[in-house]
Amino acid sequence: MARHRKRISRRVLLATAAVATGAVLAPVAVQAATADTAGREQNPVRALEQAAHPLRTTEPGGNTADLRALGSMIGDAKVVGLGEATHGSHEFFTMKERVFRHLVEKKGFTTFALELSWSAGLQIDDYLQTGKGDARKIAKETLTNSPWDREEFVSLIEWMRDYNRHHPDRTVHFMGDDIGAPSLSDEFFGRVTGYVQKNNPEALPRLNELYTGLRPIDDVFAYLGKPLAERQQLAVKAQQALELVSGLKGSGGDAFDWAEQNARSVAQTAKFLTLNPDDPESNAASQRFRDEVMAQNVSWWQQRTGQKVLLSAHNDHVAYVASDPETYSKTQGSFLRDTMGKNYLPIGFTFNQGSFLSKDAALGGEWKKFTVPAAEPDRNEATLDKVRYRDFYLDIRTAPAAVRDWLNAARPTLNVGTLFPEEPRDTALAKAYDVLIHLHEVREADKLKP
Repeated sequence: MARHRKRISRRVLLATAAVATGAVLAPVAVQAATADTAGREQNPVRALEQAAHPLRTTEPGGNTADLRALGSMIGDAKVVGLGEATHGSHEFFTMKERVFRHLVEKKGFTTFALELSWSAGLQIDDYLQTGKGDARKIAKETLTNSPWDREEFVSLIEWMRDYNRHHPDRTVHFMGDDIGAPSLSDEFFGRVTGYVQKNNPEALPRLNELYTGLRPIDDVFAYLGKPLAERQQLAVKAQQALELVSGLKGSGGDAFDWAEQNARSVAQTAKFLTLNPDDPESNAASQRFRDEVMAQNVSWWQQRTGQKVLLSAHNDHVAYVASDPETYSKTQGSFLRDTMGKNYLPIGFTFNQGSFLSKDAALGGEWKKFTVPAAEPDRNEATLDKVRYRDFYLDIRTAPAAVRDWLNAARPTLNVGTLFPEEPRDTALAKAYDVLIHLHEVREADKLKP
């Protein structure tokens, strides 16, 4: 059981707090009141320790006995959202692989969903099912310019392919649920037009006409450089293309379902890319639409396949409420709760200190290493880090009342996305997640090897 020693004992902390509040010079009654306050302030830590389950490691492989309680917390949930407090920390990524392996082997999960474009997810899944290609090459093709273009995700893909090699009757799958930074290749459009050509060739000329000017989207940033009116017109055509394909339902079957969903992804992407990067209101509306689409795609996959899904995304996407409600007025997690109820369970991450990857430019730019020191005393992470376990998790729903009360109060909490610096935002952890994982320290994710 991993532990980390605190530099100052609780007794010293209590004594320091008493001096700081003037207890030495106060009347007896005031001393008693101050002592009660100090005791209440310490109660969350003691209660947190009662609820906490220590983590043996965040690295995948080896014994997973320390995850048994997590499996019980997940119960019969069909979709588990596993967040990340930064987009580029080694421990968040490796912990996701570790949890996914455990859920596959012990809880019947078969799909890993990522905050990645739908088309890229299909490309990775094709490799997982067929073994054609190379994991590292596939990762480079699908994850370039994303924070997941890292060794940790090559490891995940390699494990998934190896699992499928040994379990051909129960394979695992990879899906991308996002539209945030898509690259819709000509080959992906061919998944739609190819179906129509084979099953409804009379509709193909009109479909090709609607996709003209849209097919392909190789560079999302270049696409956003098109005039807004042109992007809006292309979005209308993409929606018309979806309606055309949906009208061919008479052909039915599994192939039709996938062709329609792929056409839906094109329409979703084109609509999302009508955003105006210079307009805050447009950005907020687009982000809400994006989270709604991610939830719809996960729901479609889960219902269509019947598979249990581990959903990997930033904390603000898996949570019931975001730490930045101005940008994310309704989250993917909230949409999933609306449609799935208790079949959806979000797990959030917090960390005390360490390094991660982010950017210093809103559009474009390179992923860079940033480092933050230990959390300030007023932050949620500072109190969580006083628990005697270095890394741990807890079920917020069944925790002692003192824990739930403390987690229901909004306090500064750091969630880093694609831009840094980022100030901690007031977050009530109990309102955002059902389960919480806290890590003492993280480091930046590993650069992809050549």
